[in-house]
Amino acid sequence: MIYEGKAITVKALESGIVEFNFDLKGESVNKFNRLTLTELRDAVVAINANSDVTGVIVTSGKDVFIVGADITEFVDNFKLSEEELVAANLEINAFFNAFEDLNVPTVAAINGIALGGGFEMCLAADYRVMADSAKVGLPEVKLGIYPGFGGTVRLTRIIGADNAIEWIAAGKEARAEEALKVGAVDAVVSLDKLQAAALDLVKRAIAGELDYQAKRQPKLEKIKLNAIEQMMAFETAKGFVAGKAGPNYPAPLEAIKTIQKAANHGRDKALEIEAKGFAKLAKTSVAESLVGLFLNDQELKRKAKGYEKIAREVKLSAVLGAGIMGGGIAYQSALKGTPILMKDIREEGIQLGLDEAAKLLVKRLERKRIEPAAMAKALNAIRPTMSYGDFGHVDIVVEAVVENPKVKQAVLAEVEQYVGDNTIIASNTSTISINLLAKALKRPENFVGMHFFNPVHMMPLVEVIRGEHSSDEAVATTVAYAQKMGKNPIVVNDCPGFLVNRVLFPYFGGFAKLISAGVDFVRIDKIMEKFGWPMGPAYLMDVVGIDTGHHGRDVMAEGFPDRMKDDRRSAVDALYEADRLGQKNGKGFYSYETDKRGKPKKVVDDTIAEILAPIVYEQREVSDEDIINWMMIPLCMETVRCLEDGIVETAAEADMGLIYGIGFPLFRGGALRYIDSIGVAEFVALADKYADLGALYHPTEKLREMAKNGQTFFG
Repeated sequence: MIYEGKAITVKALESGIVEFNFDLKGESVNKFNRLTLTELRDAVVAINANSDVTGVIVTSGKDVFIVGADITEFVDNFKLSEEELVAANLEINAFFNAFEDLNVPTVAAINGIALGGGFEMCLAADYRVMADSAKVGLPEVKLGIYPGFGGTVRLTRIIGADNAIEWIAAGKEARAEEALKVGAVDAVVSLDKLQAAALDLVKRAIAGELDYQAKRQPKLEKIKLNAIEQMMAFETAKGFVAGKAGPNYPAPLEAIKTIQKAANHGRDKALEIEAKGFAKLAKTSVAESLVGLFLNDQELKRKAKGYEKIAREVKLSAVLGAGIMGGGIAYQSALKGTPILMKDIREEGIQLGLDEAAKLLVKRLERKRIEPAAMAKALNAIRPTMSYGDFGHVDIVVEAVVENPKVKQAVLAEVEQYVGDNTIIASNTSTISINLLAKALKRPENFVGMHFFNPVHMMPLVEVIRGEHSSDEAVATTVAYAQKMGKNPIVVNDCPGFLVNRVLFPYFGGFAKLISAGVDFVRIDKIMEKFGWPMGPAYLMDVVGIDTGHHGRDVMAEGFPDRMKDDRRSAVDALYEADRLGQKNGKGFYSYETDKRGKPKKVVDDTIAEILAPIVYEQREVSDEDIINWMMIPLCMETVRCLEDGIVETAAEADMGLIYGIGFPLFRGGALRYIDSIGVAEFVALADKYADLGALYHPTEKLREMAKNGQTFFG
């Protein structure tokens, strides 16, 4: 053994060729943490000290190659000053350079996922051979940064500026065929032939058949583009990427600027430029938020794994109530491999549900995201029925009938008679209390909420609602089923609106106050979209449905009358009474026309002013900053209350619920991280400025205590 560590070993194979193997002990994947990086340095030193070594192949002892840097270490690392971060990056790059500069040929054998630092390790090798099932890429921009272990330098010189910009600025993950096509790898083989192919390459280089020094040289030099070619490549790309990424996500544009600055320099100077730009991005609030989101997502996955241990397997599911929602649930279940019965009392409803599932599958087929055979299998996995004949074999039933407590209770009590004693029954309700619905059941321990968001196939969140009688097994089985459907489940406790709608309606409440103060809803939409929301509140209400919003508002007002009840007529009342229900009937705050692609396009309707005039109770001068605060303070404050009330267990889950459920701006990290970014004490002081707007704006005593003690939600 030439070198033996806890993450890396180097051992002799044959004829002076050594295997440089990544296999991080105690972990399911390889990643570049402090230990691995230190061992990278030491392993290279050991190879240099051994004159018998004639070639190196880099392998992995895991199913993946290397997933990238250890992101859990980013939080502490990014607290360093810019100067310290630059120095740290250059020190790490010296390890990669030392590997790249070995006086023997090197080949990376990419057996699985090689992302971020993992792919940067591959780029430091002279040759790369890739399994046909593997993936490579530099996805760092998704964390608000760009590659920091030489990726912007090496990839650009290997595959050319245009391709490198596309890969890095988009955070692209490429399959083997594409990686080979652009020259990111030198060969693609089946996994079982990977090591043999890597050995063959290194032997040919040792024999002089391949000139590894010549292969290495372009990575050490400046980019081979003249001034005009550089201008065309970089300026065009900057304009395009800036338009795509927008002002709130600086990393893609900064990556291009860094590549451009480094274009006329050799490797070492180019790496200095990369390190300075990386450090600058690492200190931004965007990077802090996006790294925080990644860690929150990992926390959600960790909690879901805990539920897996007590979950029962779902081999057959059922949905009650077909239509659009039922069809969407059936599609998602069947697509991900769980057969599902779809029951309705009307043939028209069943047909609507089947049509919805078929439409979604056809779209996947057209986009080449599913093979015809897999599409047929998914369709066959949806079994329509108008009876309960096969319900005795079902493991979980999702009730998705009309949002009316009496109707739901009747349906739930009925289905309970036909299912097994251990079958889980879940209600897809958005607002109705699970404890209330459970009163209709003989086995409430088997009952939970399973709130899907519309459209089911696009929205990643499922709220799993634990009622006061719900068993741990029922909750765990529902969580596992949601995960199997490809969703991100968050377990919440029962209350009106649960987590997401309980938080969303105070946001709409702030919007209603602005309309009543005479503020133009188009202006509000533009400001909140600029703030980072995918759509403004008026447009969002039109998409959700004014009738849905009207019903939800009343439920929330009844549940939390001290702060959510308003006896005055609001904009939602005015539109509801005028039968302007939003996109569903072509008129809401906006009117809707069909564009060339057959999608609804919003236009401002002059008649809306007359409809809204009676609910404008005063004319107030409101700044753009006021508009943001009128809307965001109630949303953030209600999120705080959900955490304090135990509706959601952790700050991470609360923020991820808003990210996945209502499209909270990613770069702001969620409501509680948004408070942290302002400062808890500063947020409390800001809320106090708007105290006259009502109880939704009043900080809780616990939040005031946090402010006093200098605490944060994410320490």
